[in-house]
Amino acid sequence: MITATTETIPGREIISHLGVVCGNTVRAKHVGRDIMAGLKTIIGGEVSGYTEMLQESRNQATDRMIAQAQAMSADAVVNIRFTTSQVAQGMSEMLAYGNAVKLAGATSPPPIS
Repeated sequence: MITATTETIPGREIISHLGVVCGNTVRAKHVGRDIMAGLKTIIGGEVSGYTEMLQESRNQATDRMIAQAQAMSADAVVNIRFTTSQVAQGMSEMLAYGNAVKLAGATSPPPIS
């Protein structure tokens, strides 16, 4: 699956737009990570536990978005964006979304079941 944050794929022609696809995940804070984050606010520096959690969330949301695009027989997802929001105290959502498209001359593999 070709993915891009741009509106087009260089050197490829988009022949149809299939619709918006998205994937999300909601994660809760971990007590251990909160303790380490609290210490980091005193001494400064990167909070690697949260960095890892956000990377895992981005990857999972992206994988779910791609699975939705594959189910629509898309060849690519363009104009991909990410957003986060707090859904409850200590819980955040990571959302990946974009436009599923068909490309000229592309042959799509069968959808993943």
